[in-house]
Amino acid sequence: MLNFVVFNGGPENAIRLGHAYLLGPDDVPAPASLRADDGIIHCDKGADGSAGLALQFPLEGLPPAPDGGVVPSIGLVTVQTCLLPQRESPYLLSLELARHRIMTFLNRLEDWSLFDLPADDPILRQFERARQTFTAALVAPRHPTEQDPHGYSAEADRLARESLALAIDAGERLALLNAQRQLERRLSGRLYADAAERYAAASGDAPPANAPIILQNSVGVTLPGRALVGCEVSPRSFTEAHQRAALSACDFISLPMRWVDMEPGEGEYSFTGTDRWIEWAVRKAKLPVHAGPIVDFRPASVPDWLYIWENDYETLRELVYEHVRTIVTRYRRTVTRWTVASGLHVNSSFRLSYEQMLDLTRLCVLLVRKLQPAAKVQVEIDQPWGEYYATNRQSLPPLVYADTIAQAGIAVDAYALRLHAGTAEPGCSTRDLMALSSILDRYAALERPIVVSSLAAPSRAEPATEAIEPGRWRAEWSESTQAEWLSKAMAIALAKPFVHSVCWSELADASARPEAPDCGLMTATGQPKAALARLIDLRASLNAGRSPPDLAVGMLS
Repeated sequence: MLNFVVFNGGPENAIRLGHAYLLGPDDVPAPASLRADDGIIHCDKGADGSAGLALQFPLEGLPPAPDGGVVPSIGLVTVQTCLLPQRESPYLLSLELARHRIMTFLNRLEDWSLFDLPADDPILRQFERARQTFTAALVAPRHPTEQDPHGYSAEADRLARESLALAIDAGERLALLNAQRQLERRLSGRLYADAAERYAAASGDAPPANAPIILQNSVGVTLPGRALVGCEVSPRSFTEAHQRAALSACDFISLPMRWVDMEPGEGEYSFTGTDRWIEWAVRKAKLPVHAGPIVDFRPASVPDWLYIWENDYETLRELVYEHVRTIVTRYRRTVTRWTVASGLHVNSSFRLSYEQMLDLTRLCVLLVRKLQPAAKVQVEIDQPWGEYYATNRQSLPPLVYADTIAQAGIAVDAYALRLHAGTAEPGCSTRDLMALSSILDRYAALERPIVVSSLAAPSRAEPATEAIEPGRWRAEWSESTQAEWLSKAMAIALAKPFVHSVCWSELADASARPEAPDCGLMTATGQPKAALARLIDLRASLNAGRSPPDLAVGMLS
């Protein structure tokens, strides 16, 4: 058993377990039974071995430090502990969360080659405060009593929470500093030129012109030029205001092709909304068009008639083949990049076997390559942290799925990631900026370009469901919070040398996608939000070859 003591009224009042799960080695989620009572979180792993706990943890409204130092408000974010051995006596949750975050900060210092920061750098000073506060929490006196034999004190918990908030704040600032340095080198061309020199020195040959470069002992591929900025547009919404916004903010547009919209009735296709956006993008705006996913089995994307065949894989496979063939044949002269499939590894609606997941992936990729050889083809990874695997053992962990694609010889040009925060959907809990930067680095190890195909955060707080709390970043979600999160999260992704493009999830709220409410850059009435202005400014900075001004580490509130 793993047990954790929680203060502040107990987990039933302070912490929801809707996003909680256990982790094993390599951060792969593990099956477990989690429950909370009497201020204790009980984790029954059902197997021997060390494990960690990931969950949402509130870090807001913390009192000032005794020395008067300000404790930053982080919000309600998902964090995790280190791998811990099972034992009878419980751990103090806040202390173990702080321990993991301090370890993560030190690891990122090494991974991002930032050990050259001077000792008086504000980021390192903040981290040193976190480390010292953690040490104070670690050695705080324990007072076991008959009522509380564990003996953790409220003071130890206060110190641990303060340490965790300081460490997360320092980590976010470190992620922004790393992004600032990388983006400057990428925009100037030095990053790619240095990679080309190292490749030539190691191999004796110059790399092909403008090709991705893979180097030993480096994270991911290095791509030429800057990453592209795009936004998803809805076939249902096509106004002059939407067109002006897309033209101002985007290097490309992304068209969703949800099966339920494209073929609402079996054999009855609806192309009108998609056709008009593509015609505008190609003929008038001169913008590239990315499209898909073509096959996506999330409930919001599946037409009702398809469920008739959920237990007949051979028929389902034939329907997938015909659907992909129809869509790609119609748009192969206009779409330059296809997301062919999304989230097959989550396996939540149509229960597929391992072989069937891989077979459908191969079918989609090979068919698009046959119909449109010049197109770029990518597979989308939904819920990239893999929380779903803790409760659905018929699914595949996301990195295992992506690696299996490569091992099976399925040639994709990129892996696409859906990174949603702040919505009451599985896998969409709010995470901090260092966690966002770190997950991109993990997928870079696949040695393929990475595309952030859907980046999202809401402009107003979404009510929690009975089981899931969407979380908060720095403050309640609002138009200003969304704008700040967009500018920083997008800049962190754009700075990575292996990231090809970043696409915001919604141009306007009018499309009302159930999984991403209020995440648009415009309101349902067509009024621009603050996030739209931030995206336009960010793209203008990239076009001018300079880092966005609000990437500065001091911009965090």
